[in-house]
Amino acid sequence: MKFQEGRTVGIDLGTTFSTLAYLNEEGVPIPIVNDDGEQELPSLILLADSGHVVVGPNKMRAAMEDPDNVVDRIKRHMGETEEEYKKTFDGKEITPEFLSALILKKLKQDAEKQLGKIGNAVITVPYYFDDLRRKATQDAGKIAGLHVIDIINEPTAATLTYAWKDNALGEMAENEKPRHVLVYDLGGGTFDVTVVSCAQNHFRVLATDGDVMLGGVDWNDRLLNYAADQFQQEHGIDFREVASAEQMIRYECDQAKVALSQSEETIISCRCNGKSSSVQVTRDQLEELTADLTQRTIDTTENVIEQANISIEQLDCLVMVGGSSLMPAVRNRLADAIGISPFEDLSPFTAVAQGAAIHASILEAKHRKQQNGMAESLRKMLSSIKQTNVNSHGLGIVTRNPKNEKPYNYVMIPRNTKLPAEKRQKFVTNKEGQQRVHVKVLQGEAPDPSACVQIGDCRITGLPENLPKGSPVEVVYRFDESGRISVQAEEKTGSVSAKTEIERQGALDESKIDVLVDLANTYRVE
Repeated sequence: MKFQEGRTVGIDLGTTFSTLAYLNEEGVPIPIVNDDGEQELPSLILLADSGHVVVGPNKMRAAMEDPDNVVDRIKRHMGETEEEYKKTFDGKEITPEFLSALILKKLKQDAEKQLGKIGNAVITVPYYFDDLRRKATQDAGKIAGLHVIDIINEPTAATLTYAWKDNALGEMAENEKPRHVLVYDLGGGTFDVTVVSCAQNHFRVLATDGDVMLGGVDWNDRLLNYAADQFQQEHGIDFREVASAEQMIRYECDQAKVALSQSEETIISCRCNGKSSSVQVTRDQLEELTADLTQRTIDTTENVIEQANISIEQLDCLVMVGGSSLMPAVRNRLADAIGISPFEDLSPFTAVAQGAAIHASILEAKHRKQQNGMAESLRKMLSSIKQTNVNSHGLGIVTRNPKNEKPYNYVMIPRNTKLPAEKRQKFVTNKEGQQRVHVKVLQGEAPDPSACVQIGDCRITGLPENLPKGSPVEVVYRFDESGRISVQAEEKTGSVSAKTEIERQGALDESKIDVLVDLANTYRVE
């Protein structure tokens, strides 16, 4: 593993807020306070004018200035192709990777004012991010001028912070019974739940699941629609059709959601086309409007516990992270379901970034020759920590059912397999003289390929002429610890070997990344 010159940090690249942290010389994970005096940077971009963008502006300010050029929730679009995500700014088509890079660039700028040059980073992703989304996150880091040494799953990062803070790493006796920790991560735009086993110097992920399209913004949307219905009844105007009004009221709904975690009722201020209303909403109403969303997280949680092959009674600790986990209905429903109160000595807003910083320092201690002032005792402790993860998606290949000749997904590596994992499988050519082999790579476990995500292709060309039907083709699948995939397909006939690597569909190639790196350097980010 190579490191570039400069500090190594951890970054939580979130749907609604993003945070950067580092591990100081005393071994304390410290979130950076940005130029606005906050530990969290709103993951919101105002495309201001030529060569100029504003990252993390006040949402109301952004809405009033130019609502059509405000970009938020970009994390939900990571991994989408240029055809799926269309956004033009300054005469240029821009991608989710580029927009995420602007957020990362702002984090990097603010941190370098305090830490000096930052060269390396670990960036977090939801456990349920597939390979395309993980690569897109890595690409965003590169475009932002960061050397991304690893991608770490958000629940794993939160567990690291818990274990580090609770002295579960390095302080437990060798014969002490492992702790089973449930990590419930409900962020602004994504949801993950993971069961982790913590023992001395080793934590192991047992099972994981989640939803990349479920988060606090969905609770906001329910409030927005409720307020819109009330406003329309009173004034006959649907403010959702007026971009500037919708943006400002969406901000009001977010504030109302936060307020209802502390109070029994609050007001949503709505203004549109010269009309105004104060829409009253109670905590009970919010909980009724979103009961199905909360239940979705509970159902997923119970399924993951079952997949971990442990009983609810065997859980030792509940760690809740993500700002949306603070909603009383969420905390109470989860505590009732599993019978454990949340571990309170952990910030739900910064725990993921802090865990990423710890993980970054573990890698630095193990692989970097120059330790940047890290104390020897700290380096030894970090070097001793072992992490074991599992994959969140099954990995398969498109083949044909011999009974009906219909295509189906042959699963090579099932979900929740211990990482790193490797699987070899032999297939055969289906006709005489075949000189091409096309292997379609899928993520997902559904038998129907159309119900899975095709992440890429392996194409073997130039096979020998007169190759007999039924010649063997070996496909090798590999999952690394960070959840990234590599696939090889190889056919050998005598002394001839044809070999290829996976070509990812929709992913940026190196030439496109280089173009976006140059483009990002031309923009002033504030």
